[in-house]
Order: sequence, then C-alpha cells, then structure tokens
Amino acid sequence: FRAIEDGDLIADDPDYRIDITFDKDGKTLTIADNGIGMSREEVIEHLGTIAKSGTAEFLSKLSGDQAKDTQLIGQFGVGFYSAFMVADEVEVKTRGAGLEADAGVAWRSKGEDAYEIEAAADLPRGTSVILHLKEDALEFAEDFRLRNVVRKYSDHIGVPVRMLQPSYGNEEEDAPEPELEAVNSAQALWTRSRSEVTDDEYKEFYKSVSHDFEDPLSWSHNKVEGKLEYTSLLYIPKRAPFDLYQREASRGLKLYVQRVFIMDEAEQFLPLYLRFMKGVVDSNDLPLNVSREILQQDERVTSIRNALTKRALTMMENMAKKEPEEYQAFWDEFGEVLKEGAGEDFANREALTKLLRFATTKGEGDKKSVSLDTYLERKADDQDKIYYICAETFETANRSPHLEIFKDKDVEVLLMFDRIDEWLMSMLTEYEGIQFVDVMRGDVELPGEAKKEDESDDKEEDAKDDHPLVERIEKILSDKVEGVRTSKRLTQSPACLVLSEHAMGAQMRRIMEQTGQEMPDAKPYFEFNPDHPLVTRLDHEPDEDRFAELVEILFDQASLAEGGSLQDPSQYVDRLNRLLLELLDQ
Repeated sequence: FRAIEDGDLIADDPDYRIDITFDKDGKTLTIADNGIGMSREEVIEHLGTIAKSGTAEFLSKLSGDQAKDTQLIGQFGVGFYSAFMVADEVEVKTRGAGLEADAGVAWRSKGEDAYEIEAAADLPRGTSVILHLKEDALEFAEDFRLRNVVRKYSDHIGVPVRMLQPSYGNEEEDAPEPELEAVNSAQALWTRSRSEVTDDEYKEFYKSVSHDFEDPLSWSHNKVEGKLEYTSLLYIPKRAPFDLYQREASRGLKLYVQRVFIMDEAEQFLPLYLRFMKGVVDSNDLPLNVSREILQQDERVTSIRNALTKRALTMMENMAKKEPEEYQAFWDEFGEVLKEGAGEDFANREALTKLLRFATTKGEGDKKSVSLDTYLERKADDQDKIYYICAETFETANRSPHLEIFKDKDVEVLLMFDRIDEWLMSMLTEYEGIQFVDVMRGDVELPGEAKKEDESDDKEEDAKDDHPLVERIEKILSDKVEGVRTSKRLTQSPACLVLSEHAMGAQMRRIMEQTGQEMPDAKPYFEFNPDHPLVTRLDHEPDEDRFAELVEILFDQASLAEGGSLQDPSQYVDRLNRLLLELLDQ
C-alpha cells in the first residue's frame, strides 16, 4: 500500500511473490517474500510482542477509499508464534523498502519469550521466515504435503506462492535446475466471477473446505453489494456426517473478512437446522478482530444470517423443482433436520413446509417422497383437511386401524414415523389455509361428511350412539379410558384407542419421559366397531366375567395395534391363554 503511494520503494523488484523452499541437509523450511519488509524498530515492535498485528493496526488507520481498496494477506500476530510447534528455532531476516543494503535485520528466537536481534547486510528487500524443524515435524517439509497446505489455506492469496518444481528423481548431470512455479491460483475462488469458475474447481474447493471425499450435491455462489457487502459460497453435501444429530457438534462456515481468514467454524451465519451446510462467507464490513462473542451481538451478522438462510432454502427449492431425484437423495439424508427448522424457524416456516416430504397411504411404501403440494393436488374435491398419523414405525402407521375408513374411502393420509414428527405437527397447524388433522385424535370427519349431516337427520346413526355395549364396556374399562363410543373410522378391526384433541401422543410422551420428565396420565377413548363379528358376539355374551375378559383383551389388542406397550403383559397372556383353552375344549 505504501508502494502505491511511492512507486520507487519497489521499483527494483515490482512483482510481489512468496517463495517456499526446503534445505534437506539443514532441515530448514524458508518462507520468503519480496514485500515491504521491516526496519529494526518495526521488528522489535512486531516480533517482540506476542499477538501484535501490524496489519490490523495499519487497517485501523485507513478510512474511505483507502480502506476499501486494500487487499492485505493477513495478520502478523499470534499465528507467527505457532511456528514453534514445529520448529526448535525461528529466524526472521528482513530489510525494509527504501533502506540501505546494510540496513537489514536478523531476528532469532528459540521461544520462551527470549530473542536475539542483530544487523544483517546484503539482504534483499522483503522478509524471510526460516524454520529449523524438529525431528518429528519433518513431514511438514515434504513437497506433496506443502503443496496441499498451500492450495488448501492460501489458494486465495493475491500473489503467487511458489515452490520448486518436483524433480521426480531425475538426477542426470545435465538435467536443468528446477524452477520455481506458482502453487496457488493467486485469487480467492469465491472472489472470482461465477462464469470464470468451472464445476470441477467448485467441487475441488468444496473438498478442501469440508474434508469430504465426495463431490457436493449442489452449491450457490453469490456476491451482495449495497448496505452490506459480502460474498458467500454455500454447499450442500451428498452424505450426512456421523455427528449430524449431535447438536453440540462443530459446524458453521469459514469466515473471512476482506479475504483475511478469521475462523473455521462460524456457526452464527446459519441456523442450527442447516448445520450440515459447508462453505465460505467473506465480509467487507466486519472488523478484522472479530470474535465469536462479537459475532453473536453484531446486527450485520444477523442480516447476513437471514439472507444466507433464505439463499440456502432457495437452493433446496430449486433442486426440488429442477432435479427431483437429487432432491429426494438430499431429503433421505437431511430431511429430519429440516423438520427441526419447520418447527423452530417461524420466519421461514412456509418455505420449509414446502420442502417437506412424506410417506403416504398412496405413496411408494416407506419412501418419503410426497410433498404437501402433491398431496393437495390429488385430494378429493370436497376434502378440506390434510390427514396424517404419527407412529413409531412405517409398518405401525400403515397398518393402523385408524386408517381403515380412509383407505375404504380412498382418502390419502400422511404416514409419519420419525421421532420428531409429533413435535413437528404440534407446531404446524395448517398449510395453504388447509388444516392438519391427526386421524388418531377426536372424532373423524371425512370429506363431505359434515355437509351430509347438515342436510339430513340420520336416525340410524343416532341409534348407534346409544349402543347397549357402550355402558357395559364402560363398567369394565372405567379406570383406563376417558369414555367408550362406537367408531366411524373402523371397518375391519374390532376396536381402537383414540386420543382427545389436546392430549399428548404416545410418541411425544416417550420422548419427554426419556428426558426425565414425569408426564401426567392421559386416558384415551375406546372406540369399537359394532359391525365386527367379534363385537357382535360380545354383545350377546351373557357371562359377565367372560365378557370382562374379552373386553380387556380387545383393549390390550387396540393398544398393541397402535404401537403401544401393555401395562401388564403377563396378565394379557393369561387371559389369551384361557380363551384359547376354552376354544380348544369346545
């Protein structure tokens, strides 16, 4: 930056570069630049005080167009002292631009807050950092390892980072001396125009930021200018990481400020339910000394977070429309995490709900592939509800007695069997103005049924409400159920258990109990099918003891059919065995 104001400072060598070389005999690794260098006073000021950042101090003094136009490599601070993790001794040789040839400085330290400094003559302009590597750190000087490190962490540096071309074992005497070649692209990939970056480059960059061996499923590269200026590059992986459901696992985007790397896992830029996404965000507005605590309190971060969240959801929406097979693969991996968002993120709930996929009674087995839009497209003309059922497994949901009337009437029902589903549906009440209805709760209202009841007074239905079995069964199950009634939802099964409208479901109850919370008892309704042969026989059973045994068996069977557990399994087995013996004796 000083050289822009005074071109004579670098007139002798104007093309900036960084060279990395390794001396096998001396076991030294040298990183040298031909930049502005340092004077003796600057060496003492910057290297004599740990965590002193000349870059940050320099930037703080700039304003207006000067600050906007700077493209500085990084901070000469704490990162420099990490060299002692791999080196017994570190040397810094430097000569400031514009100083005499004999005004060079050599700084040397073995750590422990002590250093030596002396004059050095005949040094080129710029700075060289020489690491005397420890025996157990020689791997960091291997050519292949160094090249990977440079490409991974310094590909975006705005000047070439050069290394010697590999000789590949060519030891002929007349072989030419290997030349220095640039290892990095000398430009941050995310700062380049999208039209300049190939798909292969995007894929390779993803692997470098995510440590994933597979290509990404999708990506979005975007530059925002205006009140806030930042660039983002977001990736959706193909596979879920093993710790996806550990909410405390590390996550977040790589954060750069003015192309200076700040932190590896900045989780403040995406909500928790998008923790699987990888990528980079580079801001021109945040301070270079930003910390996790500052990020949590900064309004600019909140604005960027909201914008990146919407962009991520737009990526998924576009994938669902244009590449349904890829979106299905994405949903199979990450669908349950998106359900967290549909329940938690009220601002984006509509967009998230459109992304949800379900198994249904008209779907492809347990495959969750039906969207709510698809469900509404093929609903009955007079259907004004979205019906669903929650259970522990697909089989339990699909074979539930509660679905019998819906299957007979060809009414599609969403089959939900993820652990999070009941919690999710407690948050979602409607979609596109159409109410969600749990078929396991309350009284059943089928499409068009309410209209029919308004138009005619069905005396036969009224007669069923006074079925004589209601009172007899209530005497047996009075301590276990809220009530007994005939069922409109059963066509093949003899009985089922129905929750009241506001009772907590079995799935949610189990989750709460596993967290150590005691839940109050919630009694279900016992519904029976008066047209079922078993119930018909039960109605004519004169022996009240035998009648009670059969009712208890029907109650336990209804509990098992919905995936519940029995309070006293041995008693159920005893009752069933007695009934079987009676049948065999006949």
